Amino acid sequence: MNTISTSNAPAAIGPYSQAKVINGMLYASGQVPLDPKTGAVVGTEINEQTEQVMKNIGAILEAGGTSFEKVVKTTCFIAEMADFAAFNAVYEKYFTSKPARSCVAVKQLPKNVLCEVEVIAEV
Repeated sequence: MNTISTSNAPAAIGPYSQAKVINGMLYASGQVPLDPKTGAVVGTEINEQTEQVMKNIGAILEAGGTSFEKVVKTTCFIAEMADFAAFNAVYEKYFTSKPARSCVAVKQLPKNVLCEVEVIAEV
């Protein structure tokens, strides 16, 4: 098992790693819209925050030797179901292979962000 760590995505803000690779699969922790350099939340609108989440996911996938095209499953958390369409508009630009997905609205996310996405990908 290999631990993935890259400075191009936010450092873990708790007792977890950015991702683990085992048996040819990458399991990434949920990514929120934090700037990897400052740790600050990026954007105030769902589209801005989703774009940053995708950048963070892309950096972790690259560090793990894989890509968006090899993602097989995503789990998406949004703060407001009213943001679903705007979230999807950004999401579909990145996940063109249409991986399996779950998407739920939750009461609150870390740092009061609007979205969080975790992925599982083939390496």
